[in-house]
Amino acid sequence: MTPPRLPRVTNSGRWGDLAERVGSALIILVAGAGLLVLPVVATSVGLSVLVAMLMWELTRLVVPAPRMRQVVGVGLVSGLAMAATLFAGSWGALAFILPLAWGTRASRRELRPAYVGFALLMVLAAWGLLWIRLTFGLGEALWIVALVVLSDVLGYFVGRSVGGPKFWPAISPKKTWSGTAGGWIGAALLGVILVIFGRAGPGVIVIGPILAFAGQMGDIAESWIKRRVGVKDSSRLIPGHGGLMDRFDAMSASLAAATLLGLAGWLPVVG
Repeated sequence: MTPPRLPRVTNSGRWGDLAERVGSALIILVAGAGLLVLPVVATSVGLSVLVAMLMWELTRLVVPAPRMRQVVGVGLVSGLAMAATLFAGSWGALAFILPLAWGTRASRRELRPAYVGFALLMVLAAWGLLWIRLTFGLGEALWIVALVVLSDVLGYFVGRSVGGPKFWPAISPKKTWSGTAGGWIGAALLGVILVIFGRAGPGVIVIGPILAFAGQMGDIAESWIKRRVGVKDSSRLIPGHGGLMDRFDAMSASLAAATLLGLAGWLPVVG
């Protein structure tokens, strides 16, 4: 049994969802930048709350019915586990065993691998955002947030203007190869601007599109989950814009990829 459908009224036409996409970009930009400029303690609390809400949405999608007591419980415990990770160090991440096991056991069998994978992606992204800020500086973190927003917006306009073959029609019928490439170009252009103004080395021109592609794959992954359970949005938490997962799927994947590159020593420094 699947969760109830969450209908949403949208305008028709090529640019029918323009206001929604612009609004989504603003939500991501304001929320991401806002979290970054706060004191570290406040950022940690904000990230813990964000993870709790994201895990609530994800669990709500994959649990039949859904069983709301379990869904809310997983969200709350996930927030506490995130706080333990950020305040107590990496050993605190062991606390995620409880909400992941709880949510996995309650979820639909065929969605369990996707549930675990997407949950770990979001947790790594939240931890990585703070780690990148503390290790590389505020400029580095703001660059990642900006390139995700820019690649999404430019990809939207290029895709709707140029059209052409679909990128992955079985999962995301509106995405085109032209829009996907437009997102990569946007990330590369941001890198070029940073190099011109002496804020980064040429590595950002290469790494930027890679992080943009990771974000596009995060969006595809969430679209696959939503298609499997037959819903349009992850929730109706943000009126007119769907849920938090709908807004932060690409950001989560890009941040997770950036964190892995940073841990491997391959993330360019942005000052």
